[in-house]
Amino acid sequence: MEPAWNHYSRTLTQDESLPAAQAMLHGIGLTEADFHKPQVGIVSTGWEGNPCNMHLNGIAARIKQHVQAQGLVGLIFHTIGVSDGISMGTDGMRYSLPSREIIADSIESVAGAQWYDALIAVVGCDKNMPGAMMALARLNRPSILVYGGTIRPGWYGEQKLDIVSAFEAYGRKTSGNISEDEYREIIRRAIPGPGACGGMYTANTMASAIEALGMSLPMNSSLPAEADEKTNEPARIAAAMRRLLEHNLRPRDIMTKEAFENAITVLTVLGGSTNAVLHLIAMAKAAGVSLGLDDFQRISQCTPFLADLKPSGRYVMEDLYQVGGVPAVMRMLLENDMLHGHCMTITGQTLAENLAQAPELPSGQDVIRPLSHPIKPTGHIQILYGNLAEKGAVAKITGKEGQIFSGPARVFNGEAAANTAIASGAIQPGDVVVIRYCGPRGAPGMPEMLKPTSAIMGAGLGSSVALITDGRFSGGTHGFVVGHITPEAQDGGLLALLQDGDLIRIDAVQNRIEALLTTDEIERRLQAWVQPPLPATSGYLAKYARMVASASEGCTTD
Repeated sequence: MEPAWNHYSRTLTQDESLPAAQAMLHGIGLTEADFHKPQVGIVSTGWEGNPCNMHLNGIAARIKQHVQAQGLVGLIFHTIGVSDGISMGTDGMRYSLPSREIIADSIESVAGAQWYDALIAVVGCDKNMPGAMMALARLNRPSILVYGGTIRPGWYGEQKLDIVSAFEAYGRKTSGNISEDEYREIIRRAIPGPGACGGMYTANTMASAIEALGMSLPMNSSLPAEADEKTNEPARIAAAMRRLLEHNLRPRDIMTKEAFENAITVLTVLGGSTNAVLHLIAMAKAAGVSLGLDDFQRISQCTPFLADLKPSGRYVMEDLYQVGGVPAVMRMLLENDMLHGHCMTITGQTLAENLAQAPELPSGQDVIRPLSHPIKPTGHIQILYGNLAEKGAVAKITGKEGQIFSGPARVFNGEAAANTAIASGAIQPGDVVVIRYCGPRGAPGMPEMLKPTSAIMGAGLGSSVALITDGRFSGGTHGFVVGHITPEAQDGGLLALLQDGDLIRIDAVQNRIEALLTTDEIERRLQAWVQPPLPATSGYLAKYARMVASASEGCTTD
């Protein structure tokens, strides 16, 4: 092989002054011949405690076999994961977003210290993907992201189930709409096996966006975890890795501004998670690309929302896979001049060249609406500004909730108090539920608000109650919701000064979010406000709270 192929690992394997390093590598079974081969770090986020990740170590092992067959050295290592579904609604959720930074830092640390020539990241749950992508962009060595795939749906009678079904079942039970036995059956049946949550939630959103970005193989984001085609992927991945090394094609060659625009277009068409906003901003920052909130608004204004996928629609990712998957959607978009087809991808071909081989969406399918008949003519993600969000907020407006909401504030310092009020029936139609001190610093960790939004939906209040927060929303959230409010309450944003009964106006037409308070009243309240101490005083969360950037800047810690 050409020396450039093992550009990094040869630092250890070819330097006679490093005998201990070479002895250690012999100790793991490498031969003199292996010392002339590229070393491919295969990082798995597999662990037993989460359905999204439980099968990933097996995928990594199969990838290693095929990498070795390509004449490369495959070396598996691991990093962490946090289950959003398991930690949701508890203080454990504060570790979810911060885990993205640990994932990025740990992959960078291992690959940098061990001088790996290339990386393959095997990922499943929400923060795995952006965390891995941040590391791949920082390292800028030939790299591939491999998504473990979506879960198949569960069933209860004729009802198709997923993780959000379990959350919303709680609201339905507390409001008397289903029995205890029905509630328990839904919980038992919602998660039937391995794979990431089945709707267009954060995991499937990020997998789709990363495929559109060009950093995973075509169809990777759409394949269910238990699909037969998954068994053929490791061979394709290993062959692609060899080509990347041959051509020294690296992440920053692929992760350009136009590639990020492709990713935003695809997630907008699919109705993806609001979490993609802060994740893509963080990924772009790692790649040295300028990307901000206004880029999302610009693309959302001219991109329709077409996918009838959960949480707001009827279908799950497996249904999209059966009609051609993300490649079929992208082919339609490219044919209508909505994507930058010249962008390079990890196949060594441009996006347009890849999509020439993609299937067309079949006639008669209704998972993806035609461009002439969108669910909403503009995107569901709307960036709002105003006195409540001077530095921006992210709204998820699918069109089913309406686009303007006004009502009195019901203010809660933290999610637990809001959940108690919703469960007790204290929230009334027309209320604007305010959950504050849940930002990246104030929580700390910016937890997701799937439990309260699901309880609102389950209680039948989804079309008559709005919820705003400086926290995040799960990709499973739907309803009239605004998150990522910046400045957050902990930093003295107006959110911290709100009182019960204050009138709040949310306007997704003019992209404004306002508290209808006079300037004098705001100033009076600000003078009386005392910043609370950070809730975490030691450990990782305290460190995170001291270092983290705002939601509008991607919540990065570098």
